[in-house]
Amino acid sequence: MAYQSNAPAQTDVLRILTFTTLYPNAVHPHHGVFVEQRLRHLLDSGEVKIRVVAPVPWFPFKHPAFGRYSEFSAIPAHELRHGIEVDHPRYPVIPRAGMTAAPSLLTWSLLAHFKRLLARVQFDLIDAHYFYPDGVAAVRLGRRLGLPVVVTARGRDINLIPQFRYARRMITRAARQASAVITVSEALKSSLVALEVPDKQITSLRNGVDLRRFRPVDQGAVREKLGLGGNVLLSVGHLTALKGHDLVIQALPSLPEATLVVIGEGRLKAGLRRLAERIGVAERVRFAGEMGHPELAEYYSAADVLVLASSREGMPNVVLESLACGTPVVATHVGGIPEVIAVPAAGRTVQRRNSADIAEAVARLLRNPPSRRATRSYAQNFSWEGTTAGQLALFRRLAGRTSEGNAGIGVPRDLSSAVHGRQQGGRP
Repeated sequence: MAYQSNAPAQTDVLRILTFTTLYPNAVHPHHGVFVEQRLRHLLDSGEVKIRVVAPVPWFPFKHPAFGRYSEFSAIPAHELRHGIEVDHPRYPVIPRAGMTAAPSLLTWSLLAHFKRLLARVQFDLIDAHYFYPDGVAAVRLGRRLGLPVVVTARGRDINLIPQFRYARRMITRAARQASAVITVSEALKSSLVALEVPDKQITSLRNGVDLRRFRPVDQGAVREKLGLGGNVLLSVGHLTALKGHDLVIQALPSLPEATLVVIGEGRLKAGLRRLAERIGVAERVRFAGEMGHPELAEYYSAADVLVLASSREGMPNVVLESLACGTPVVATHVGGIPEVIAVPAAGRTVQRRNSADIAEAVARLLRNPPSRRATRSYAQNFSWEGTTAGQLALFRRLAGRTSEGNAGIGVPRDLSSAVHGRQQGGRP
């Protein structure tokens, strides 16, 4: 459900310049879709105007010899997506030295583009997503242009990249210099505090889920449509080691009645197929590829359990989407996952990331599943409404636009706590 409010006078509308390399485009429509989702719900409030700058690596032309890198050349310089104008300026990427040089390359490549935009529109703030290199560059640009900067931490940018000393130093400096920091989970907030970023500077605003798009449908009908039967498991995400699809496949010998549908694409696809063949479960594993939200929602409704075996996570959207479709989840106890899977209606978490524990948790959930109605009811605590309200309150404060008309919008330090308060006897 989108945030509802009485739209303010046009002169009171916030003008937000969103900056991130994680954003969908005509060539990669699913890239960074979670950022687009949050912006679309913010736009639905009627209280903002948004322009997105989503830079992409420069590449001269498209040719099969260059593989996926040449796809960047086909991304349009400008497009309109869901009513939001999106620019895709180019920036150089230097092989091998790319990680260290990326913040500076982004800053210098985008400065002129930002100045051209500001010459036409007076933006109130920069809304950056993903700390490295995007957030680091955004803070540098904001200081040069005199704009407040809010950076949202989303997962790997805090859970993994700070293992590299130079990147950690840049992230910590940018977080301290930013006007405010948003994290999508309390776990990410704790990780930033551990990097010596002041607690008072960080607001936790979790991801939400579109409850209209992701909702239960008749399981029997959708299974017949998709050709599925028996116990159906889903494993959703890029086919990388991080997501642990291999562990879910390895759990299948202990779940002889289960069929697994793997949704996603990536470089490990061939290896995962070979693994399924080697352990004798190939006929029970379906690789469905990458798909859009309408198709994905059908698979959630067809499934008995979503299994997420990630080694790291921020606040994974797939968990919220599955719950909204009435399907419980078995997931590793990492990142923000325990903040969501915290009642029986949501499913179970596993402390040890291995196929045996995953298989046992799935088997227990299949033997004693929550009702799909209870799972859906629980998911309704995770609409976008509170997240949008928190963003508006924070953005208005930073832009100096707080007024009596907005005084009723509070920005809780821990938005998930606001949900917990509504759940007597349990955490969401």
